[in-house]
Amino acid sequence: MIRCIQQTAALSLLLLIALLLNAARVQVIEATSLDTNPANRRPVIARYAEPRGDILVGGRPVTGSKDTGQQLRYERTYTEGPLYAPVTGYASQTYGTSLIENTEDSFLSGTHPLLTPIPFWNDISRSRRPGGKVVTTIRPSMQRVAYDGLGGRRGAVAAVEPTTGRILALVSSPSYDPGLLSGTGRRVTDAWTRLNAVPHQPMLNRALRQSYPPGSAFKIVTAAAALDAGVVSDVDAPTGTPDPYVLPGTATRLPNEARNCGNASLTYAIQWSCNTVMAHLGVKTGLTAMVDTVGRFGFNDRRLRIPSGVAESHFDTRMSVDQLALSSIGQFNTTATPLQMAMVAAAVANSGDLQRPYLVERVTTSDGDTVSQHTPESYHQAMNPATAQQLQRLMVKVVEDGTGKNAAIKGATVGGKTGTAQHGIGNAERPYAWFVSWARADDAGQPAVAVAVVIEDGDGHRADVSGGGSAAPIARAVMEAALRD
Repeated sequence: MIRCIQQTAALSLLLLIALLLNAARVQVIEATSLDTNPANRRPVIARYAEPRGDILVGGRPVTGSKDTGQQLRYERTYTEGPLYAPVTGYASQTYGTSLIENTEDSFLSGTHPLLTPIPFWNDISRSRRPGGKVVTTIRPSMQRVAYDGLGGRRGAVAAVEPTTGRILALVSSPSYDPGLLSGTGRRVTDAWTRLNAVPHQPMLNRALRQSYPPGSAFKIVTAAAALDAGVVSDVDAPTGTPDPYVLPGTATRLPNEARNCGNASLTYAIQWSCNTVMAHLGVKTGLTAMVDTVGRFGFNDRRLRIPSGVAESHFDTRMSVDQLALSSIGQFNTTATPLQMAMVAAAVANSGDLQRPYLVERVTTSDGDTVSQHTPESYHQAMNPATAQQLQRLMVKVVEDGTGKNAAIKGATVGGKTGTAQHGIGNAERPYAWFVSWARADDAGQPAVAVAVVIEDGDGHRADVSGGGSAAPIARAVMEAALRD
């Protein structure tokens, strides 16, 4: 009898050990695979069981959470959604996340280790802290005037603080309301289908994810390369450029919109946007030096994050001499995002020191305690300080007595450069209108802002579209807002 009891006890012990081992296998070894199994809805239910942390602009939340009373309890809401969509992105129970909602998701959803009182607390307790807050660098007044200035036209605005890299405005037009995508069901899927089907692509972030031929706005980069390489030593001296200028190795004459560009100086060429002079200087500078310079401005960098990914701004590293001539005036295969061109203006304004652009100032707990703070850092020394000073003077001349007069601001020093970029087969499409600029208050020692504006569908007839006419007034309004703040 005693022996039977002993055998039963041993068997029970073995079964208990097997049960504990199986529980450990399920809870420890297979926990990750079970958590990520599409059939397991518990992580999804837990994700939306609590309100999501907010994204702040100017100290105020531009996001929120709505209690739906459904199994996926809290849906994301947006204040002035179309205005801030290029900044926030969307947080959808159906389609996931984008932009800041994506890159800062672990903070916003409360799962990041920095939000926990002790390391691995979430893993141990199988719980999550209240979502943290993401504080952006955007200034509401600048965002608003940029958005209103575009007025629904296809285009974008990017504004950067030159001395720090803070992104002060980031607008893409036309825009959309990310709140339409927050929940689940037919309403959300219909909105997704509709937004992705319309030709004007409201969900495309044109400020970060769309690159355009920069046209004459790129001439600032070519001028920097020529000055740094010693091809130009005196900006007011004749450059020896013939007019007409024939693209090397071809019979193609490069046209000018401006007059008197033959043998013009670099100052005159920037002031009135002479294609021939800048193409000639790009060829004289050479491909190697041009590629080096564009790289220091941020072109050809596929890894730029703000923290969202930014589309690569492109400059060919291999091309013929005639192609180099066209690339030097922002045509051929040269493309740039609006953020990239704002970085070009910022480098000039900040004595050649290009600061790495960023959009998130800091992250806090739900109670406001800072857990992560961004520190400004230099991205590249884009050009020699002496070169930057000369380009500052040239860009000021564009605004004071050149193609950029519409950007002038009383009580401030403003530098700018217009651009009208041809595109389409045989350049048949309406040109893109560009304006890049920077502004410094007359009583200030540092520049307040650098701005890039691009408009895809400028007002008026094709021949009348210009950066100075279409884009410069928007840039001026954004700079005025920066100077007021």
